Amino acid sequence: MEVLPAWAPAVGFTFLPHAGGFLGSSITKREIPAWYKTLQKPSWCPPNWVFAPVWGTLYTSMGYGSYLVWKELGGFNEKSVVPLGLYAGNLALNWAWTPIFFGAHKMGWGLVTLLLTTGTATATTASWYNINKTAAYLMVPYLAWLSLASALNYRIWKDNRNKK
Repeated sequence: MEVLPAWAPAVGFTFLPHAGGFLGSSITKREIPAWYKTLQKPSWCPPNWVFAPVWGTLYTSMGYGSYLVWKELGGFNEKSVVPLGLYAGNLALNWAWTPIFFGAHKMGWGLVTLLLTTGTATATTASWYNINKTAAYLMVPYLAWLSLASALNYRIWKDNRNKK
């Protein structure tokens, strides 16, 4: 039986979060010119081109953090269930936002999803802190961006409630 190269888990964990972003990007690309462009947005809304590099950086950072936790705890085992389970739940919520907000045009449910994502990201960060501080610190930019994204989603929902 061939053993994986030492670098393979680091690469796999680091790039795993990108999978959902990549899958969601087809929805986003279709809906930006067709729907999102028509929505009223606040003056502080970042330009569309900012989102892809920011999410790419955040996904890489949090993915590498998950690798550090996995490695520190000795892989998938009883000790890693909570910290990596919280992270997996967070990823699932993160990935669900795009089809809810952009795909289904459910701005309010998108906000609920983002708030749940922020909660699980906070719980993940807290659970990682005593395991590997670097991993927890790698989540801080993600938490900051989720705060901005939640505020933006709220304003878009509030200002466009009557739009289909």
